[in-house]
Amino acid sequence: MTIGWNDNTPIYRQLKDKVIGMMLDGALKAGDALPSVRQIAAEYQLNPITVSKAYQELVDDNLVEKRRGIGMYVTEGASEKLLASERERFLREEWPAMLERIRQLGLNVDVLLRDQHGSQS
Repeated sequence: MTIGWNDNTPIYRQLKDKVIGMMLDGALKAGDALPSVRQIAAEYQLNPITVSKAYQELVDDNLVEKRRGIGMYVTEGASEKLLASERERFLREEWPAMLERIRQLGLNVDVLLRDQHGSQS
């Protein structure tokens, strides 16, 4: 896990987002253990409370479960749940802003999508 911290967002939130990204990318799958709070705190020179707060939010979101004495593990169905919520958030928040920017620039959505498909072939 490589992380470049930014000053605009609390570090616990950035850490949580990084773990979520790893789940969405398939790097963390159901049943996988998260690195320990101490390990993350030492590796990234963070306060263990900061790491615990990020992990606790993942637990609160039912994406991770605490197994007493052995650590935190990705829950069954976490990736699917995340994918659904991220798709909804994208369509609600990001897509309208993108469409507005496309309109401002006088670009054609159909041409952009066709060009994007062509460049991936």
